[in-house]
Order: sequence, then structure tokens, then C-alpha cells
Amino acid sequence: MQTLLTQPLWWHWMALGILLIAAEIFIPSFVVIWFGIAAVAVSLLELLFHISLSAQLFWWSVLSVTMLYIWLKKYKHRFRPDPKIGQPDEVSGAEGIVTEAVPAHGRGRARFDIPVLGSSEWVVTSQESIPEGTKVVSVKALGNMLEVKKI
Repeated sequence: MQTLLTQPLWWHWMALGILLIAAEIFIPSFVVIWFGIAAVAVSLLELLFHISLSAQLFWWSVLSVTMLYIWLKKYKHRFRPDPKIGQPDEVSGAEGIVTEAVPAHGRGRARFDIPVLGSSEWVVTSQESIPEGTKVVSVKALGNMLEVKKI
């Protein structure tokens, strides 16, 4: 036990790394995995070069922070969904009929012939007043409603 506390062997770091990587399954933050990968890297350094405990801790902390920084600053944004995807191209140009009158800059309802973003009935708004039964065309999505104009 004294050896483990004063000079961990390569397989101690490997076990810690595998444990941390496996912990990512239960802690889905995509942060713990970098500490685990760094521990596996220190395991390989210890296996090849037999470095001291202070060097092992130094390399583990440097590798962990470096990999976490690279993930957070360079790559994480690539995995976030783009809120604009699917809206501008699919929304504009869809034709429908106003089912509830739309006051200027107010809200009404419209039914579209072809579903827009998966729904055929929408809360709509317009720059101008549009009476019930008027044919309209969608211009753009505004959150959970559509902006329309008269045809």
C-alpha cells in the first residue's frame, strides 16, 4: 500500500484512466473523459520512462487541462445544433389560408396546404391586417410562429 501512495505503477494510471472514461457514461458532460485520457497517457509515460510521482501528477494535470481547453474552445461548438437550420429555407414560400384574422403586427392563425416544419396549422403574424379567408404566403419563422404576407 505504501508503494501505491509514493510511486504508482503504470497500471494504476491505466486503471484510473479506464475508470474515468467509463464514468463518462454516468456523467454525460464530456469533461471527465479528458481526465481519463490524460491518465492513460501518463500510464504510457510511466511504462516507457519510469517518471517520478511529481512528474506523473504534472503531466496528468497539464494533459487534462490542455485537452479540456481544446475541446471547450475549438471543437464543442461544432456539436451544438444550429438554431437556424431547417427554418429559413423550409418556411419561406409556403402558401396557406388565414383561419383567424390577423391584425397588423398582431397574431392570428393560418392553415397551410403543405406542412411547414411538420405542422399544417400555425400562429401567424403580419406587417399588415389580413382578414379571415385570405390567401397568404409564409415569409419567415419567428420562434414558434410564422410571419406571413398576402398573396
